Amino acid sequence: MASAPQSRFYESHGLRLHYADWGNEGAPVAILVHGGRDHCRSWDQIARSLQSHFRVVAPDLRGHGDSDWTKGGSYALTEYVYDLAQLVRTIATPQVTLIGHSMGGMVSLIFSGAFPEQVTRLVVLDGVTMLPDTPKPPAHERIGKWVHQLDRLHDRTPRRYATIEDAAAQMMLHNKRLARDLALHLATHGARRNEDGSYSWKFDPYQRAAAPHRLWPDDHIELWSRITCPTLLLNAGESFLAGARAAGLERYFQNARVETIAGAGHWLQHDKPQEVLGEIRRFLGLDESRSG
Repeated sequence: MASAPQSRFYESHGLRLHYADWGNEGAPVAILVHGGRDHCRSWDQIARSLQSHFRVVAPDLRGHGDSDWTKGGSYALTEYVYDLAQLVRTIATPQVTLIGHSMGGMVSLIFSGAFPEQVTRLVVLDGVTMLPDTPKPPAHERIGKWVHQLDRLHDRTPRRYATIEDAAAQMMLHNKRLARDLALHLATHGARRNEDGSYSWKFDPYQRAAAPHRLWPDDHIELWSRITCPTLLLNAGESFLAGARAAGLERYFQNARVETIAGAGHWLQHDKPQEVLGEIRRFLGLDESRSG
């Protein structure tokens, strides 16, 4: 089995998008969908653990990693869903197992509700970012906030780091549980070199703006109710997301259970990798003795 994935590209919406392909042609396909301001190589440990059972594919979402940025800074969840649909078509597989973290969890939930026949298993890591009772602000407020966000992003200069180590140190500042070697791995794949030798993050800053024409709780609930495959909502005990603490989310699904990883923050797969892997492997029915 490959210890590092192949870099591959595909086209979606006129964008050249990148994905990491861990090989194992002919095996069932598992797609790992990262969250906002992250990248595909964030999944390496989970990818390695699954690659003897699956052909593991991890895309860089548009505006992230080694994928193109959109023109005009438009990043609605449904655009990521389109890119995921195109990736499934590119791989030419009738069905996939989906594992998504954070925003990638939301993308995976929407895809699974829109195309339930294409998903055999769904794992969402701290990814229910919109709760069923979230209020919908008036349209003028949403548009005003969006315009203000875009104006601020237009005037923002991306932060530059002298070295990859400095970029990694920033990540460790943001997540106190992050081990140094993992931070270095994430920064190595998550930053690119500028002309002056400094480093900046690969993600498009415009990804931060919230589109005013987004899906709202009633849309999400309708989509969740259409998901037919077994679903694991794996939450972090110490997440900043309210969704992690919301009891009873499984009632919106046909076949879901909620588990919580204690002592983990939002980046639960980095904070408690063995526990997260154990939950995923059990859910997928993988033989523990064959773990990678």
